[in-house]
Amino acid sequence: MTTIHLTTKIKAPKQIVFDASRNIDIHQQSASPSKEKAIAGVKSGLINLNETVTWRGKHFGFYLTHKSRITAMDFYDYFVDEMEKGKFKSFKHEHFFEEENGITIMKDKLQYETPCGIFGELFDILFLEKHLTNFLLERNKVLKEVSMNIAIS
Repeated sequence: MTTIHLTTKIKAPKQIVFDASRNIDIHQQSASPSKEKAIAGVKSGLINLNETVTWRGKHFGFYLTHKSRITAMDFYDYFVDEMEKGKFKSFKHEHFFEEENGITIMKDKLQYETPCGIFGELFDILFLEKHLTNFLLERNKVLKEVSMNIAIS
């Protein structure tokens, strides 16, 4: 199992950052390089506990689909999305939010397992972990920009 940890500091209230993080439209904006679109389930706006979204995007030259469900949510501190259907053996993304002195500290913990035994592990080491880290960094960059713009408006 691979685990990716990221911490992003955002000058905005955590309620704004929390809602931006579960906003389907903002996710699509941040995932535009992979042409990721919501094609089923919640396709726009805020996703909530027990709701699903199915994404279709181009990764490594292939169009792939990934269905996630929000399996836990504690307003405005924490939520989890987990894969229900897709190419991973398992995929769990935990989102944590803390606020200190007007700054939201957003933490991502992404844990996943690849299929295909040693070949999946090799693909992960060579390509996938870096790809997913960069995907999250781009997502967090957009979340930061959007959240800060909402906070100052």
